[in-house]
Amino acid sequence: MKQIFLFLTALLFTCCSSDIEMKAETTSANHGKTLVAYYSYTDNCRSIVTELTNQIEADVVEITPVDKSQKYEENGYAIGTALLNAIKANPNDASSYPAIDPVTVSLSDYQNIIVVTPLWWSQMAAIMQTYLFGAGSQMADKSFSMIVSSASSGISGVVSDAKRLVPEASWMGDALWINNSNRRNTASLIEEWLKTLNFTEGQTTTNKMYITIDGKTQSVTLVENAATHALFEKLQQAPVSITLNSSGGFEIWGPLGFSLPENDQQTTAQPGDVILYNGSNLCLFYGTNSWSYTRLGKIDGLSESELRTFLKAGESNIGVVLSLDNSAAIKEVKSNGSEDGTYYSVNGQRVQNPTHGIYIKNHKKVFL
Repeated sequence: MKQIFLFLTALLFTCCSSDIEMKAETTSANHGKTLVAYYSYTDNCRSIVTELTNQIEADVVEITPVDKSQKYEENGYAIGTALLNAIKANPNDASSYPAIDPVTVSLSDYQNIIVVTPLWWSQMAAIMQTYLFGAGSQMADKSFSMIVSSASSGISGVVSDAKRLVPEASWMGDALWINNSNRRNTASLIEEWLKTLNFTEGQTTTNKMYITIDGKTQSVTLVENAATHALFEKLQQAPVSITLNSSGGFEIWGPLGFSLPENDQQTTAQPGDVILYNGSNLCLFYGTNSWSYTRLGKIDGLSESELRTFLKAGESNIGVVLSLDNSAAIKEVKSNGSEDGTYYSVNGQRVQNPTHGIYIKNHKKVFL
């Protein structure tokens, strides 16, 4: 699902020279697609993009400078500062921006744009400024947001640069700041940030699944990929009961009894991660392990010690039920016997304006 689509169209900058109804002829097949554009000098932004695309479906393009020999941080960041000062002196002159390699992604294929960029001396990295200077006019009417990586400096200057370079985009929400003090929490920071964004209709971020073990149920936030789509469709038919066993001191795992699409990547699984292994095995982690996996999601809200207890770490023949609802919560939805079309959350609360997700309507579970 997650691929880099590089369409050979001319985007060359002066400075670098099942009830879903398709609306024929009025709705683009690409409506709602997301593009992640990033520049990474120290690999911090590359790591952020890897985690981001574990959690949403998006195409990715890397922005790279023509001159890859530059050491921007040398001599007190003299080179980097000189590039920023040149832009600041003449921000409307294409020659003020450092040259980047041609970018041939057609922005007309996307409605949501997420930029991931480093901060240089309280400003947006000059290389990313070049990209947005050339592409900003094509982002008019797009939904836009940004993740900024820095050591410790605040990101208000980077946000100001983005608003200057992409003045007509519609911001989906506040920019996310990842710095050296919170970088170890990148996955959870992105997960919570995504919940605040207003993606253009057609883009789905996460859905919920529930895991029940020994009568106790925990929710799982699913990532967006082909495997979770297939799993969701399977669970719409009926809950799935499986037997898992402890292994390696870091997981319980076992066969699902069916296969899901694989999108394996070298991954360091963390406590709470829900992982697909070899296409047909489910792994629930209470420790860490590095291997080639397809990520499915993460168990919500449990500490490592709580995970060990919930997952019955160290035991064998652990009965696990996967489902799309918290049955105990759904039983609390009251009805007067009529079918009035009211939507309820799986927690039994009335929902006035349902968007994407799982709801109860007329006593039945529905997915929007």
